[in-house]
Amino acid sequence: MSQLFSTYSVGDLLLKNRIVIAPMCQYSAENGSATDWHLIHLGHLALSGAGLLIIEATAVEAEGRITPGDLGLWSDENESALRRILAAVRRHSSMPIAIQLAHAGRKASSHVPWDGGQLILPEQGGWRPQAPSAIPHAPDEPAPVALDRAGLQRVLQAFVATAQRAQRLGIDAIELHAAHGYLLHEFLSPLANARDDEYGGSLENRMRFPLAVFEAVRAAVPAAMPVGVRLSATDWVAGGWDLEQSVVFGQAMRQRGCAFMHVSSGGVSPLQQIPLGPGYQVALAETLRRETGLPTIAVGLITEAEQAEAIIAEGRADLVALARGMLFDPRWPWHAAVALGAEVEAPPQYWRSQPRGLSSLFGDARIGQR
Repeated sequence: MSQLFSTYSVGDLLLKNRIVIAPMCQYSAENGSATDWHLIHLGHLALSGAGLLIIEATAVEAEGRITPGDLGLWSDENESALRRILAAVRRHSSMPIAIQLAHAGRKASSHVPWDGGQLILPEQGGWRPQAPSAIPHAPDEPAPVALDRAGLQRVLQAFVATAQRAQRLGIDAIELHAAHGYLLHEFLSPLANARDDEYGGSLENRMRFPLAVFEAVRAAVPAAMPVGVRLSATDWVAGGWDLEQSVVFGQAMRQRGCAFMHVSSGGVSPLQQIPLGPGYQVALAETLRRETGLPTIAVGLITEAEQAEAIIAEGRADLVALARGMLFDPRWPWHAAVALGAEVEAPPQYWRSQPRGLSSLFGDARIGQR
């Protein structure tokens, strides 16, 4: 029996298999509100047969967007737009849906990737990013505004309010974005955090604000709603955030009721040296799983069914996530099920697509042709 296609519970949330669709920014929102593009994008991913779909990084305030096209959930208009999308998707899919809540920090106010991704200055229609410290992401960029105490409280409350909106929408789980060089990661990394108050300096201090955000979000939504975190386990830069510190952070998160850890890496510095290769982040997930006891999602160049199966079967992670690979092949779970001799859920409208000789791919699906 395939371990990749075995069920798994994240708290009270039962997943039909161990395949997660990782959050992938689409840069296609209007003033933070989801559009028809999101209906098409999320709709077809929700028919993929994966165990969990995580909605892209969703800004908790307008200034927290990476780009002007980022999805947001800070307003009634944003909430209404996403409700429409979710209602349509759920009419045709029972897949659990999570959402990644994010603040871009000093990487905010950028062009979309296909327009170069560079910082948009206020005089060009952008805004001045906010961060733990007035340290720019790239040396040729102006410094962001260092958040003062009022700013920290505003951001924390924005995470709380957005989490409550997600809960009202019936979203099944929340993932806080503390990876890829965005705000919560910036607090953790000494490369981006040079504060001299209780939020900077020591590891305990650098963890303080991300932990406070987690605690506030955890308290703001029902206990049955899993709240986890996406973490960059290392900056891949000497003197930056690293795996040893990630273990300490993960242990602190577990003590506070964290439901899962989604393990990525990098993003906080252009100086990073990432050793890209198949499954290059799996060892990070494996260490965090072992040292923290948290349910762990491995992600990063996991492309083959047999590779994903081995990660689960060998106990290196509890779930595997695909991002670009799922965009390239939105039926990846179907093909993985074929390779591993497993079954996958699919809508009845697609049952006739099953090739000859694979009568068990969709379980008990039987349909004829009039």
